[in-house]
Amino acid sequence: DIEAAARTWWDVLRIGPWTAWEYTPAFLKEMTYGGEPAQFGLKHALAWKDGVQFELVQPTTGPSIFADQLSRSGEGLNHIGIHVMEDHARAVEEILTSGFTCVQSAKGFGGDSGGTFATFSSPQLNGILLELIGPPAVRREPLIVYPLPEEAKK
Repeated sequence: DIEAAARTWWDVLRIGPWTAWEYTPAFLKEMTYGGEPAQFGLKHALAWKDGVQFELVQPTTGPSIFADQLSRSGEGLNHIGIHVMEDHARAVEEILTSGFTCVQSAKGFGGDSGGTFATFSSPQLNGILLELIGPPAVRREPLIVYPLPEEAKK
């Protein structure tokens, strides 16, 4: 439950405000899971604290690395993300050449249908996944913002 998780991270660690979006197969494009074409959906929320971006993810439909983790080991750290601002396709090619395996990817999560992400595994990372993110120039309207700016000042 992404809203409950956002409340917990705010109440316990004062990380927030959280801005959440829902991504569905209706607008995500070129989705893959396990190296094959796939359809999945998720809710995700972002927040910043002391220069570090935090992300919460709730799988909603279809197979995904997030649903896998929940069934395998429950909630917890899933991946480390890196924003690739210049050439996402080249960064993906380089990481694949270095021996990583793409476990999930999609494009089109931005308000302008931009944005891309690809998540990779490697035996060298001891189970932690690495995500290369090409952030969208424009974000979609958020699903939620928690806490609201006036509540965050309290």
